[in-house]
Amino acid sequence: MTDLLYRFRAIAVAFSLIVATAIPAFAGPFEDAVAKFANDDFSDSDEAVGIIATSGNPQAFAVITALQEGRLSADPDSKKVYLTGTDGKVTDAATGEAVAEVPASAAAVRLNNRLRRNIESALGGLTLMSPDPAKRIASAQSVFKSHETAMLPVIEAALEKETNKSAKQAFTEARAAILLYKEDATEAEKIESIAIIKGRGDQDALALLTSLPSDQTVGVARSAASAVTAINSRQTLWSIGQNAWYGLSLGSVLLLAAIGLAITFGVMGVINMAHGEMVMIGAYVTFVVQDVIRTSYPGLFDYSLLMAVPLAFIVAGLLGIVIERTIIRFLYGRPLETLLATWGLSLVLQQAVRTMFGPTNREVGNPSWMSGAFELGQLTITYNRLWILCFTLAVFAILLAMLRYTSIGLEMRAVTQNRRMAASMGIATSRVDALTFGLGSGIAGIAGVALSQIDNVSPNLGQSYIIDSFMVVVFGGVGNLWGTLVGAFSLGIANKFLEPVAGAVLGKIAILVLIILFIQKRPRGLFALKGRAIEA
Repeated sequence: MTDLLYRFRAIAVAFSLIVATAIPAFAGPFEDAVAKFANDDFSDSDEAVGIIATSGNPQAFAVITALQEGRLSADPDSKKVYLTGTDGKVTDAATGEAVAEVPASAAAVRLNNRLRRNIESALGGLTLMSPDPAKRIASAQSVFKSHETAMLPVIEAALEKETNKSAKQAFTEARAAILLYKEDATEAEKIESIAIIKGRGDQDALALLTSLPSDQTVGVARSAASAVTAINSRQTLWSIGQNAWYGLSLGSVLLLAAIGLAITFGVMGVINMAHGEMVMIGAYVTFVVQDVIRTSYPGLFDYSLLMAVPLAFIVAGLLGIVIERTIIRFLYGRPLETLLATWGLSLVLQQAVRTMFGPTNREVGNPSWMSGAFELGQLTITYNRLWILCFTLAVFAILLAMLRYTSIGLEMRAVTQNRRMAASMGIATSRVDALTFGLGSGIAGIAGVALSQIDNVSPNLGQSYIIDSFMVVVFGGVGNLWGTLVGAFSLGIANKFLEPVAGAVLGKIAILVLIILFIQKRPRGLFALKGRAIEA
């Protein structure tokens, strides 16, 4: 009986050993493919990437990502492959089981350029089944660019299951790109693919069609040429739209810088050459606010601009009132002396800022809600420019409402139209002048807050906008806010359409010449103010 028991135990042990040695023989295709990395052969590695990408194994994405990032090691002796995670932990790449450490005999799996391209395509295919629609779309875009024939079954399988409209369209375009370059695709399939790619109509579609091999049938070549022509025409229209957006963006900056000048120039008749320095002061107020927040309250950084706007308005506005009370009030009626005095004042303010903050540019950061960009069709719209446009229009609307519905606005309009009559009606014109100069300077200060997000904050910041601001005011009509609005956007758009043709410098010169010719015909600008004193 004891002998029989020993025999049974021996049979059991033998069977266990047989099973243990047979397990590698029954390993799945995923495990076999992972083991190929230990061969240190580019062809085997390339074949392994293709098998792993289509295996459906949950480890597939991690293995190929590790291979791309150099975190996959293989031991040629044991034929084991090890994956080092981003956290430093080591696992068996085939099974996912934890390993104490990578053996000393293991070395990183080598890559070449072809293998790197195939890895990118494989990763694109692996994310085609992601639960996140944005990742699926990005993956389909990657396949569209690479148009790897091996991805066709994966794309078609994903297309059948897809319910999201945008992702379905991206899969359809990726399938069309693959079929267009597939050697055994029929002519009808290729022509249908060209129609789909033509509907996409962007630079990637154009590159795909223009790179098509020349050995195509007559029908395919004709369809491709027609699609290229149509896409080029559409691209021209999108380019015009992009230039128009850039022009509106520049126009909003010019409007913000010029709107305060339009008020002071219209009401007081003062040529304020120090207006640009008010813009500069607003930008430096923003820098100081952000510097304090960075050092003491970093959690409030996203609110820094909201804090800087009222502070910049107050600081620049109070400085404007001081300038008017101490310098400008003694120079009314003498435009040349006013011009020289404010020009000298601008130099003083620039030097004061250099002394306090240094001559170098200062860093002003973008809050998270002003960072980045988004696509509208084929237009690229940055958030900081969009917010500046919205902010400018809001400032313009508030200023219009103030001039129309407040007592100080009524007094300012009265002084603008007929100073002597306004004085005879009991309006304190000197007080109106001081408040007007302070208001114009304050608006220039908040313009500096906006400009700090798109330009260098330096002592010379204001000098970049003072001439353009005067051109906007004169072109639109002195003292007329609607004229300033139309003038700013007109000059901004004209600048952006002239720059690609004539260059930045010649474009500016052309704009200046056109304004001079325009003023010869309409000395009061686009929208002349009405009033007896003005018309006289």
